[in-house]
Amino acid sequence: MHDLISGFLLPFRGIKLLNQPGVRRYVALPLTLNILILSLILWISARYFGTFIDAFLPENSWWDFARPVLWAVFSLAYLLTLFYGFTLCANLAAAPFNAMLSAKIEEHLTGQPSPISHTPLLMLIRDTLSSELNKLGYFISRSIPLWLLLIVAIFIPGLNLLVSLLWITFGFWFLALEYTDYPMGNHEIKPKTQRQINAQRRAKSLAFGAGVSLLLFIPFIGFIAMPAAVAGATRYWVDDLKNNRTHSIQ
Repeated sequence: MHDLISGFLLPFRGIKLLNQPGVRRYVALPLTLNILILSLILWISARYFGTFIDAFLPENSWWDFARPVLWAVFSLAYLLTLFYGFTLCANLAAAPFNAMLSAKIEEHLTGQPSPISHTPLLMLIRDTLSSELNKLGYFISRSIPLWLLLIVAIFIPGLNLLVSLLWITFGFWFLALEYTDYPMGNHEIKPKTQRQINAQRRAKSLAFGAGVSLLLFIPFIGFIAMPAAVAGATRYWVDDLKNNRTHSIQ
């Protein structure tokens, strides 16, 4: 239970770290990109929400007695799917700056220089974009079965609830991988090893992803979700995940 609570609170604790001396100037660009992307998501979600709900929760169906609960589950799955997709786009654009933000926060937390302190900008851009493309490939390959199930669920009553829950869980896991990549990537830890390290603390990593998801939905506060998640993930690395590195296959 402690892992679930502490993991869930990590992105909220990350907000406080963003205001530390030497950190604030690295927040501006990720914050601007997050505002633009989140605004676009809100517009798209509002425009197509009714179509999605009508397809998965038609009126006068046999599960009408559970409609309020199912409506909440399907709505969350719909919104999270959009957020995950656009999170990939936003982080692809902001990747080098998120890596620098993570580095500065790690320096603040540990008092030690970051491994990327003297990395040339062009090399950092190359490495972080490569990492983002790797995560994009991971997301697409793992989400294809869920998309197929989502299509099938339109025609099989009851399956839509299971698929929605699977999407939500996968989303939490993906967000954990997305943001813990920044501090671990700065230490040249490969994506496969990153997933192994997170898997050792799977409950806490999923709770962290859930916390990021909630942060995205809070009006106005959601605009700082990206840098707050980077900060929270960096604290997660420093306080916890770093200790699991030696137990993972390099």
